[in-house]
Amino acid sequence: MRIDDAISFFRLSCGRWHSQRSSHHLLHRRAEAGGSLIVVEELKRDDPRLITIAQLHQQDPAALVGGCWVRWSGSMAWDKAGETHEGESVFGLIPTDERGRAGLLLRDRGYAETAPVAGNFAMDERDNLLLTTSYETMNSLERFSFAGPNVRLRTSTVEGLSNTASFCVESRLIEEPGDTAAAAAQQQQPAPQASAVLSVLGW
Repeated sequence: MRIDDAISFFRLSCGRWHSQRSSHHLLHRRAEAGGSLIVVEELKRDDPRLITIAQLHQQDPAALVGGCWVRWSGSMAWDKAGETHEGESVFGLIPTDERGRAGLLLRDRGYAETAPVAGNFAMDERDNLLLTTSYETMNSLERFSFAGPNVRLRTSTVEGLSNTASFCVESRLIEEPGDTAAAAAQQQQPAPQASAVLSVLGW
């Protein structure tokens, strides 16, 4: 698959995905399995949510090329009774090169913290998308790649107070005829509330 720029990568990621995850906790020397449902929707560059994020990070909203709204719901093997991983986040892209393959990724919530955070995105020579984010107590690196139009691979590492490495295989859920009404009803339901600490099951 040829992917010209980062916003095209995000557009290819729009849809409903089932994610199977394996997380390795280096401190405990144990692996944990989990899964989640991820929904990604495209936001146009003039969407009020993106403009708000750009202003929050003191960036020019006119530099935005677009973004995504993401929500997720999942579970992990070590979850306690009643514990859930649900949340939502908004991403905005501001390229810093003419090709749109590198730049700033603005989020209303961080990968490892609930506060707004700005990271960096870059695409490599194989059209993989790399996201790097620095926090006060940790750093995260995520790499996304498409194995095909409907299969996406993701690796992530978090270094700092919590050292983890994760691998995800995400499969696109294709809507069948008759699913439209169910999908519309689902979208009318209130969006899930983010947990106290942003789940690593998110996009």
